[in-house]
Order: sequence, then structure tokens, then C-alpha cells
Amino acid sequence: MKKKVKRIYLDYAATTPVDPRVMKAMQPYFTKDFGNTMSLHSFGQKAKEALEESRQEIANLINADRKEIIFTASATESNNLALKGVAAANKEKGKHIIISTIEHTCIIESAKWLEKEGFAITRLPVDQDGMINPEVVRQAIKPETILISIIHASNEIGTIQPIEEIGKICRAKGVYFHTDASQSFGKIPLDAKKMNIDLLTASSHKIYGPKGAALLYIRQGIKIEPLIHGGGQEFGLRSSTINLPAIVGFTEAAKLCREEMTKETRRLTALRDELIKNVIQTIKGVHLNGHPQKRLANNINFWFEFIEGESLVYSLNELGVAVSTGSACSSAKLEPSHVLLAIGLKPHQAHGSLRISLGRWTTGKEIEYFLKVIPLAVEKLRGISPFKKN
Repeated sequence: MKKKVKRIYLDYAATTPVDPRVMKAMQPYFTKDFGNTMSLHSFGQKAKEALEESRQEIANLINADRKEIIFTASATESNNLALKGVAAANKEKGKHIIISTIEHTCIIESAKWLEKEGFAITRLPVDQDGMINPEVVRQAIKPETILISIIHASNEIGTIQPIEEIGKICRAKGVYFHTDASQSFGKIPLDAKKMNIDLLTASSHKIYGPKGAALLYIRQGIKIEPLIHGGGQEFGLRSSTINLPAIVGFTEAAKLCREEMTKETRRLTALRDELIKNVIQTIKGVHLNGHPQKRLANNINFWFEFIEGESLVYSLNELGVAVSTGSACSSAKLEPSHVLLAIGLKPHQAHGSLRISLGRWTTGKEIEYFLKVIPLAVEKLRGISPFKKN
């Protein structure tokens, strides 16, 4: 009889389990308070009240106005709306957009689509730690630039960008500034006004809320066209029947993150640093990707010499540990990570990457187990590696 393997989840950057407290908050909106927010009767009005309370709570978390929060179904949708919506509404002013080379795939692909529509896209480089130089942003701005989109914290390597400084440059130049905060929302304090942010994306399932809910903050006065037309929900910017249970869950998850942020950041940083230190000390030929200090508290990304990351993921899974090679949205692709190539890794090095992401239920004992099994997995794979030098 095959021995049952203990299961340890270290892929929180891909998605998180729903917190039981979030499930409890959502429950009434499936069966009791299930009304359509557009209906005029009491069922609909009670649902509408819950929606607007959620909108206000989320707005409070990022120092925004209630009417500046648009609920969507995913961060991908929010990012598409930010880029394509701003482009469509402001093309008379200019058709130049700036992004970085380490954006999430949905930003990369939206930019490619806009190029086909006649827009010029500038892709800013990063340094070896994945950092963007604000001065490079300033120099890239042209009279026809209408939007700059820079990810707040990398979903792959965890590097946190100087968003406030970049936002200040954009505001001074009269250019709209969007940031994809899907990985940082709930982990790092965000202040849309102080950070000079015009548009911001955040997602529920990255912070222990349900899948199917996200947001786009749109500062008042921003010209933007909707992508989805219909009944005029979400101030006419995102027509579709509201997914109220998911939005209520998203809101509860965000509130819990705010309340526990300081303590959780301290706890995860300690676990992260212990893991990084031990892996580098015990395994030869391993390199940390991303900034050593200015990174998310829960993110670790290595590349291992003479190993294919996908094989290491499979090996660790057999040992009961769930990790990834990069973004979950792109894990089925055979190409090396564009983020790792952007920080200077060669394709074979990028293919040797491993992302470990910690979360609310990660324990010290789980980290101990991971540190016990990863040298075994690496040694085994290097022993059969065709890349290893004799």
C-alpha cells in the first residue's frame, strides 16, 4: 500500500484558499439576501445596500471615494479595462502607452492588441533585481503619451516598485498612471491619493477571498470607455449582473488583511528570510531572483543551476509540496518567463526557476519540511541532468 504523502501548499501567489471568516460573510448572499441589485423591490434594495457598503469599505482601504471603485470579475478584466478603456477614450490626445517588461501577461497581451489598433507601446527595462528606475519612466514620456502602467509588486519575483515616485512623475506630466496591485493589495498599505495613482487593479482570490471578484479603482475625472455594454451597472463602466456574494467576500477578505497586515507581514518575512538563507547555504548553484529586500514578504524565487524548474515542481509535488515555476496563468507555456528574461537571465537559467509563495496558513514546521526535502529533490535531478558539467 502506497504511503500517504503530507500535502503542503506553498503557491499562495497563484491563488489562496478562502478564509472561513470570508465564507461566513458570504453565506447569506447565496440564499437569504440574494436579490438583484438593479431590482426596485426590497430584495433588490437590500442587495444594493450590501453592494454599496462593500464599495465604501474597499474605498476606505485605499483612500478613495466610493464612486471610484468598479467591481469586475477578475484582475485580467480590470487590467484590460484600464489599458483598452483609457486608450479608446483618449486616442485624440495621443496614442502612446508605456508599460514595463515585467508586467503580468494580461497587460503584455493588452498592449500587443493595442499595437494592432495603431497605438505605440514603449516597454521599459528593469535592472537585475527587477526594479524600474523612475528616471527612465520620465525620459520615456512623450507629448502623445496618455497612459503608463507599472506593476506594483511582481507576481513572479516579488520585487516592489517605487510606485509613489513614478506616480508623482506621471501626475506632473499630465499622464494617467495605472498600477496592477493584484499581488500587493492586502499585503502592503496602499493610498491612491498619496501615491498619485489614477487607476489600480486588485483581486479577491489573492487575499483569501473567492475567485470571480476584483476591482478597478478609477480616479474621478479619468476618461475611460467601457469594454462591456449592457444594463449600465457599475456607473455604466461594467455592465453585468453583480456577483454580490463574491464582492461581499472580497470586501471581508480585504478588511481582514488590513487588520492583520502588520503582524502577518512580520511573521511571513521571518519565514521567507529563513527559507532563503537555508536554501542558499545548503544547496550549491542556487540564485535568488528579485530584490533581496524590496520584495513581498511572502515571495521567494530561485533559479537552480543544471535543473529544469518544471521537473523540480513535479519532484516536490511527489514529496507533498506544491510550488510553481512562475505565474500560474502562464505555467502551461513552454517559453521561459518573460520576467526572468527581463532581469537578465538566459533562457536555460529562466527554465531552472522555482517560485515559493507563503501565506496565512504556512507554518514553521512546513518550512522545515520544505528545507528537508528540497536538497533531496535537487540532488536527484542533478544526478540525471543532461545539463550538468562533469
